[in-house]
Amino acid sequence: MITIKTLLVNYEEAAAIILFGIGLTMLLFHRNLIKKLIGMNIMDTGVFLFLASMGYIEGRRAPIIVDGIQNVEAYINPVPAGLVLTGIVVSVSVTAVMLSLAIRLYKRYHTLDLDDVYILSRHQTEDR
Repeated sequence: MITIKTLLVNYEEAAAIILFGIGLTMLLFHRNLIKKLIGMNIMDTGVFLFLASMGYIEGRRAPIIVDGIQNVEAYINPVPAGLVLTGIVVSVSVTAVMLSLAIRLYKRYHTLDLDDVYILSRHQTEDR
């Protein structure tokens, strides 16, 4: 059972879950494409925070060999940090593509409400 003490000890994970939930809620309930994109970025931030907090171990250092210490227990795992960096690059790329598509949709339909875009696109295909 989750207690307040558990949440205070694992505050990074709790914050990551809250961020993910906020982003998912924005994706599900907003009709505006820009708000959905912001929600997706908030979800990404939650995932990155979760991965970074899982990769950190108290008392260990970054995996750079200094002073001849080669013991594995002296360093943190570098894989989560690599995953976070890769995820950030992918997230920025997806955001750029989605923003460019949003601009194209707005130029064509003069709205970013996805329901209106769907209705307008249906009317255009029926007119053809």
